[in-house]
Amino acid sequence: MSIAKTIEVTATSAKGFDDAIRQGIAKAAETLENITGAWVMDQSVKVKKGKIAEYEVRMKLTFILK
Repeated sequence: MSIAKTIEVTATSAKGFDDAIRQGIAKAAETLENITGAWVMDQSVKVKKGKIAEYEVRMKLTFILK
């Protein structure tokens, strides 16, 4: 039997949503083991001087507890 836990993570990137997702998962994986999935709940951008300055994703990560 296995037990899973879900946490919420917010990650940002100047390059794009895909990069923010990858960075968020990579950073979480530094302290969490057995990440099995990610659900992107929300995406938004920050705008400065009429241009996109930052991409932000809010996601839930699921991992298996030992």
